[in-house]
Amino acid sequence: MPFSPPLPLPESLQSMVQHHRDQWQAAVAHADLASRVPELGEQFLSSLDSVLAGSDFVAEQLRRDPHMAWRLVDDDLLWRTLEKGDMSRMLSAVLAAVEDEEQLAQALRRFRQQQQVRIIWRDVTRMAATAETTRDLSDMADSCIELAYQWLYTQACATLGTPSGADGQAQHMVVLGMGKLGAQELNLSSDIDLIFAYPEAGETQGGRRSLSNQEFFIRLGQRLIKALDAITVDGFVFRVDMRLRPYGDSGALVFSFDALEQYYQSQGRDWERYAMIKARVVAGDQAAGAELLAMLKPFVYRRYLDFAAIEALRSLKLMIQREVQRKGLQDNVKLGSGGIREVEFIGQAFQLIHGGRDRSLQQRPILSVLDMLATNSYLPDEAVDELKGAYLFLRDTEHALQALDDRQTQMLPTDAQSQQRIAYIMGFDHWDAFRQALHSQRARIARHFADVIADPDDEHDEELPLHSEWMPVWEGSLDAQQRIEQLSEGGFKKPEEALRLLQGLQESGRVRSMQRLGRERLDVFMPRLLGMATEQDDADLALERVMPLVEAVARRSAYLLLLTENPSALRELLVLCSASPWIAEQITRYPVVLDELLNAGRLYRPPETDELVDELRQQLMRIAEDDLEQQMEVLRYFRRAHVLRVAASEIAGTLPLMKVSDYLTWIAEAILQQVLQLAWREMTQRHGFPKRADGSLCEMDFVILGYGKVGGIELGHGSDLDLVFIHDGDADAETDGAKPIEGSRFFTRLGQRIIHMLNTQTTSGALYDVDMRLRPSGESGLLVSSLQSFARYQREEAWTWEHQALVRARVLAGCKRLSHRFQDLRMEVLSRQRDEAKLREDVGGMRQKMRDNLGTKATRAGSDPSAFTAEALFDLKQDAGGIVDIEFMVQYAVLAWSCRYPELLRYTDNIRILDGLRDAGLISGEDVQRLQEAYKAYRAAAHRLALQKQPGKVSGDQFQDFRRGVISLWQQWLPE
Repeated sequence: MPFSPPLPLPESLQSMVQHHRDQWQAAVAHADLASRVPELGEQFLSSLDSVLAGSDFVAEQLRRDPHMAWRLVDDDLLWRTLEKGDMSRMLSAVLAAVEDEEQLAQALRRFRQQQQVRIIWRDVTRMAATAETTRDLSDMADSCIELAYQWLYTQACATLGTPSGADGQAQHMVVLGMGKLGAQELNLSSDIDLIFAYPEAGETQGGRRSLSNQEFFIRLGQRLIKALDAITVDGFVFRVDMRLRPYGDSGALVFSFDALEQYYQSQGRDWERYAMIKARVVAGDQAAGAELLAMLKPFVYRRYLDFAAIEALRSLKLMIQREVQRKGLQDNVKLGSGGIREVEFIGQAFQLIHGGRDRSLQQRPILSVLDMLATNSYLPDEAVDELKGAYLFLRDTEHALQALDDRQTQMLPTDAQSQQRIAYIMGFDHWDAFRQALHSQRARIARHFADVIADPDDEHDEELPLHSEWMPVWEGSLDAQQRIEQLSEGGFKKPEEALRLLQGLQESGRVRSMQRLGRERLDVFMPRLLGMATEQDDADLALERVMPLVEAVARRSAYLLLLTENPSALRELLVLCSASPWIAEQITRYPVVLDELLNAGRLYRPPETDELVDELRQQLMRIAEDDLEQQMEVLRYFRRAHVLRVAASEIAGTLPLMKVSDYLTWIAEAILQQVLQLAWREMTQRHGFPKRADGSLCEMDFVILGYGKVGGIELGHGSDLDLVFIHDGDADAETDGAKPIEGSRFFTRLGQRIIHMLNTQTTSGALYDVDMRLRPSGESGLLVSSLQSFARYQREEAWTWEHQALVRARVLAGCKRLSHRFQDLRMEVLSRQRDEAKLREDVGGMRQKMRDNLGTKATRAGSDPSAFTAEALFDLKQDAGGIVDIEFMVQYAVLAWSCRYPELLRYTDNIRILDGLRDAGLISGEDVQRLQEAYKAYRAAAHRLALQKQPGKVSGDQFQDFRRGVISLWQQWLPE
């Protein structure tokens, strides 16, 4: 890749570059290398001036060590990208001849100087992208730390003995790289932030005298720091900063794993969580280091929505801003407004808030984190693109500043020549053009940073009122009558009741036992709640429905902080709770779904079925295979979140009835598919794979059938799932695993695992209530049937009502091959020739039993519509002329006529079956329209009542025309 300088060398830099070149040529001549200069090649010589323009450090290294140029060229280090492991292999070769610590220090430093020249050369000439520069610098640090550690460990064991654990096995130290090193994002002059740890207490063995493991590793750590950090005639390797360890400079240099875990659990501060996000094992025992990071992960990533993290980041940013102002660091591209640190804060804010639940955010590099913020819709794609572009521009600027003389700085230069050099390296004609571009990039970062991190109390526009006028009402600084008067003037029609609710909250045990920080958050939140409640059509209702949530989360005040930080989310909460007590109850029981209110665009746009399946699959992929508890939590959150989105869309009128049922059904299907996958994997890992009749191994020859509402794609809020399990394995053959069991037991246990995952009550509730009574022989039958026994039962033993249920049966999850075989069986059973008189008798008899047992008094008294008055309730589902009548007529039609019209078996939902009956000429278009409109109207009313937590009954004078029409058709088809 030949170098082509972006711009001609400016005249103002030519004399400076010529001076550097003259010094290098003099050094070359002194070393008797002048005649060999042509060996360096045109690519080296043509790029040399540009590199010298950008780096006094390179100029100095080439002058001090003239042979370096030939080593770099001969080893092809300037023109190629290093492969993984190259850095470590090169350093290993250098250290092979080292015999003492002095030689170790010299070898490390000279290796670093040469690699630093190589990296700066490729960066300045743009032969390496920003990511390659930071990766090479990080790889160099990793290699230096690891190989120096291994050399020093061997020497220490020889003189001090080998540190051992309780099992007598030798122990190694674990070196954690923090900050930019941990994220593999080192800059040209970064410090390296390290933490030293060791697995467990013990003593050394084999030395002149025994030392505790901690003492051994302290001595080893001190030697390692000296090997890297001490300044000698050859310079240094890396400046080492150990202040991120527990207790900082006053703490021990090395801690055991238990001591670290105890410290972070009991004393870990918010900024330490922020720092630990990037922690990575850079040297020592990698396996033990992985265990350590797993132990510390609960400290970093909370399993609940952790909006309190943003407050800690804001405090940290405020502290940095004060330091910036005090030291005049506004021109610092890292710490100043719109600097590198703000991009990192944006990413880490989302990581700390959501990372406990969204494992895709549990990664170190900021660019990867930003990508996930776009992928998972935490930030718009455009915002992420702007942040990434600005971040890379600033990192390139940072490298240009540090390349000048290998100095740790992020400050823009003030002298004209340095300014011209930076502009040139960055590809600009002059400083003003570069400064304008830099200002534009920093402004973008500052804007996005304000959107994520800024304190809402800093906003004074009309969109984010503070509602401070309600503070006296909440705090009680006014007397009771004055508080009632203000509540009344604010729009509360029952001010006395509103005051009672406020006083009840203040006097509740949960509020009285709150910690100081939580109480402060509640005191900030409540005036906002009161102020926004007055914006609702019914302030009293809004307050009444949200107050149970406030009390429920009082001791988990991060939720209060979330709503305080996001007024739009609080507004959405009030709107939804005012509209539906069911939603209010769901959010109160499962406040984790408050996260969904942060994105109104997503809240009112439930995803399509493929998006649902993919989203849940990706979420579960981020969970360890053996972590069933977390898998179940992900499933439950997924359902709660998406059901909330469906309900919100239904209330907002953006989702019609049919789509509501579609989405609720798709959510269930997506969950069942993953539950089956999880249960199958667990069972096969334990027992191996079951076998088919031909002896081959089953490839999940199992299906979950859905009956009733889920089968008919008509789920409502709170519907249970009518399920049947079928397998196609050999019931007698044993599985092929280490713990084999008979196929029948395997599939029964598989069914039990599925039900367990769906039914089990966790802190997030159960997934679904499951009803298995529609399986062959009902509750007395096998939990899981083979396809053969299911077929035999349907052909020979099933009652008419069971064939009615089969009309709405379909496969929800499982084996496609078995699914096709079930569909063939369903068509065979349903399309058989039937005696229509006997069929009418069976269907009518079953319907009458249901009316007698489940209908209202009016229906039990008869089905004459004239008797249905306003005083007599109408059960939308069970009464004459209601939902079940329509369903029974459709089922009767399918059983009676599908033998001649098999197209009636294509669908399982009533609306499309009715379309098929019309298209076949079996029912008039007018009658079909009447039934469909009645069916939709009843179901819409039932959905509305469910969201209002009311039973599915309305006054008897409603839906009179629909009921008359349905009863009339019933009497034509199935006369009593």
